[in-house]
Amino acid sequence: MGKMISLVNQKGGVGKTTTSINLSASLAYLGKKVLLLDLDPQGNSTTGIGMNKGDIDKTIYDVLTNKCTIEEAIIHTEYKRLDLLAATVNLSGLETEFFEKSKEEPNFVKGAQLKNKIDTIRDYYDYIIVDCPPTLSIITINALTASDSVIIPVQCEFLALEGIMQLLNTIMMAQKQLNPNLEIEGVLLTMLDSRANLGFEVVEEIRKYFKERVYNTIIPRLVRLAECPSHGKPILAYDPKCRATDAYLNLAKEVIERNGQQQL
Repeated sequence: MGKMISLVNQKGGVGKTTTSINLSASLAYLGKKVLLLDLDPQGNSTTGIGMNKGDIDKTIYDVLTNKCTIEEAIIHTEYKRLDLLAATVNLSGLETEFFEKSKEEPNFVKGAQLKNKIDTIRDYYDYIIVDCPPTLSIITINALTASDSVIIPVQCEFLALEGIMQLLNTIMMAQKQLNPNLEIEGVLLTMLDSRANLGFEVVEEIRKYFKERVYNTIIPRLVRLAECPSHGKPILAYDPKCRATDAYLNLAKEVIERNGQQQL
């Protein structure tokens, strides 16, 4: 059964989408069958993996509102072993629709829709990587309810821990009320500027707080990494010799090792 890992942090600009795309691509490169699930209405993981939103007929919104099956919405990308469940801006209306439906149907559980759909296709994949929106919304709650674990990207900048306690409280709430098996897979340090001492001070602060949960891999702040989404490619395809390519491959290896799996 595939492991579902959500990338969560209510702060924007910490590398959730970049990591969702590049971790998925790296896991696939290392021989794992991967589904990248875009749950952000902005749909940046969708375009960042090379999809034109105008060409997409069925999205995760259609799946969650029962307009199509999850199998019908899965897209095979140009990258071997990497599939996509796309998102577009219509996903932004989901919260209102679920709220109205919960008033009409007393047994409707607003946080359970994604889990019910994902459970039907888990066996097809080794990993399901979820790009969550930068809000603690009903969409994120659905992701936490369906997921086995979360990765928390934390930017190597001042006030990096700001808001983390709120996120941890949300995770604990999801554990208590919706998903007792939810775990913190790991904390990922992102956007490290090797020229600034402050970044390394933040690294020490995060490692002191989260201890062994912090990945050894740190994602650097690089122009090439910022460029690749606009070209619709993961860094592995955009610049195979980039330091960020090595970083995301190392992260994928850590994820595989933590789950006791073998690389091909």
